Amino acid sequence: MPGPGDRARRTTIRDVADRAGVSVATVSRVLAGNYPTSAAARAKVLRAVKDLDYVIDGRARALAGTGPKTVAVVVMSVDSPFYGAVAQGVEQEAAAQGRLCMVCTYGGDVARELALIQMMREQRAEIVILVGGAVEDESYRARLAEYAHGLAAAGSRLVLCGRPAPSPDMPVLVVEYDNEAGAYAIVSHLLSAGHRRIQYLGMIPGHSTVEPRVRGYRRALADHGLGPEQVRIAGAGLGRPNGYAAMRELLAGCGGRPDFTAVFAGDDESAAGAMAALREYGLRTPEDVSVVGYNNDDIAQDLSAPLTTVNIPSYELGRSAVRLALAEGGAARGSGQVRHVLGTHIVLRESVRRVGGRER
Repeated sequence: MPGPGDRARRTTIRDVADRAGVSVATVSRVLAGNYPTSAAARAKVLRAVKDLDYVIDGRARALAGTGPKTVAVVVMSVDSPFYGAVAQGVEQEAAAQGRLCMVCTYGGDVARELALIQMMREQRAEIVILVGGAVEDESYRARLAEYAHGLAAAGSRLVLCGRPAPSPDMPVLVVEYDNEAGAYAIVSHLLSAGHRRIQYLGMIPGHSTVEPRVRGYRRALADHGLGPEQVRIAGAGLGRPNGYAAMRELLAGCGGRPDFTAVFAGDDESAAGAMAALREYGLRTPEDVSVVGYNNDDIAQDLSAPLTTVNIPSYELGRSAVRLALAEGGAARGSGQVRHVLGTHIVLRESVRRVGGRER
């Protein structure tokens, strides 16, 4: 039995067995919880665990399949409103389902993103949720497919949250929102307000989030009778600095007199940057230039002209990713690709003005 002088060393399962007066095998069975043991033996073991402050090796239990199941969510950052809301939804649903949640960030480093997926596979995570878009080249798609198949073979599931699957045969659960439809709706709103010269800001070629938004923009223009020559795309990347820089460049090129009446920014942060640049040139939103965004981040309602934008169900995306993955069941999990699409909607505020008329 360990005494006061043994506190510096780690308490072992054998110490627990000695304290309880039972075998190591009995202690193991009690702690695993999946073998029949007598009530008396269980009480002795649990009392010894408490007295010795014995900490169960979670990694060993996970490898043995007896510990709490783990849900891992991989996001670019946790200080982004979108990623933070999705991660919050994942964590709360995982907790409700009796799972442990691990949040991992990759900071835009694609190599780290893929490495984290592999690490979660090695940790025997039950579900690995990859959030947000990416520029997907052949190498990226091949490695992602490899990890998806590896997770499926181990009885786990890769969930792509907020992005489409790179290929139809990849064994993943896809939980996304209708990105293109949201863009189509917000551009149609500008068109219904009389705008015909609509500038898009924030292009990232090949990006799985940005490309659908650009498609929605193009399709709305075409469906309202505007030809390819009316398509206006500028800027490289999303976020406030990129939106600000793109608008500054556009305004500098036209002497501060824009040849567009409205701006569709790829996200709300880009819209905020664009509005700041417009102000520096003495232009008002929406009196001189209407501006809309995408995401419905908290910043949208606090801008000088509260921003009309597309609402993404970020929190529900996270919750749905966990709920739907668990609902598949052990036999179905990993058997193929399943896709669920959540809707978006426009949030009308004060940043759009009808051409020749009042705000809307």
